[in-house]
Amino acid sequence: MRFAVIGAGGVGGYFGGKLAQNGADVTFIVRGRSLEALQTNGLRVDSIGGDFVLSKVNATDDPKSVGDVDVVLLAVKTAQVAEAIEAARPMVGEHTVVIPLENGMDAPEQIARELGRGHAMGGLCAIVSFLVAPGHVRHAGSDPFIMFGELDNSKSERALRIRDAMIAAGIVAEIPSDIHRAMWTKFLFISPMSGIGALTRVPVGAWRNIPETRELARRAIAEIAALASARGIQLTPDAVEQTLGRYDGLPADATSSLQRDIMQGKPSELDAQIGAVVRMGRESKVPVPVHEMMYALLAPAHSEFIRREDAG
Repeated sequence: MRFAVIGAGGVGGYFGGKLAQNGADVTFIVRGRSLEALQTNGLRVDSIGGDFVLSKVNATDDPKSVGDVDVVLLAVKTAQVAEAIEAARPMVGEHTVVIPLENGMDAPEQIARELGRGHAMGGLCAIVSFLVAPGHVRHAGSDPFIMFGELDNSKSERALRIRDAMIAAGIVAEIPSDIHRAMWTKFLFISPMSGIGALTRVPVGAWRNIPETRELARRAIAEIAALASARGIQLTPDAVEQTLGRYDGLPADATSSLQRDIMQGKPSELDAQIGAVVRMGRESKVPVPVHEMMYALLAPAHSEFIRREDAG
């Protein structure tokens, strides 16, 4: 089975590296310093589950040179999904499937619109990881896993083959009974953590036991649960408490990628996470005051960074 992984950061580098380490045919689609690092030095992954180094990996900035693949994993920021879909296009053959591993909710439908519904799956992953330097990933916390599935929730043969290939590579992979509910469950987890982390500027261990911030997290989680229900997704009755429990199980120094990006003055997924809750809340007429507050407070810094980027 041939895999193309678009992006080699904390997500793409880790999962693509695991696949390549265990003999899968993997090509990383990257550019700039990441391409130079992978082609020159290979890939290094420092992991709480065991470090590994791949001295040679397949990496290119020319997707046309790769040919058709079986699976494309999109492992980029949500703002880069449209560009990543275009990069995937030359590698999409008759039976190719594209699986997004982003934190937002929109990527599966973006893929379906641009490449055809038959090439799109829903997907998500869980991992606390980040890029130390180009070609060097650190997995710092959480037991990593990938979930994916057909948009109609059928257990297709191709989904089973992909799952088996990932499991053979040592990746915990699952096809949930409802991929849309699974994606909302991930969204329920990541958006409040991202917003509170970015505002407090401290890791989860510093805010999860403070009564005021824990209550803020509880209210933010409940907002997303209500929003999911209004959009036809029924989460478990204890989804709020389960999510708080997941925060409690994280390493004390855990942070989200959105938090790290905002604190480092980098492009963030603010619009795709917290902004998306605000947008969907208005569309579905569901009150989301905590997310509206978080978005209002984080938007100025986000907008200022975009302004500086546009100014060159």
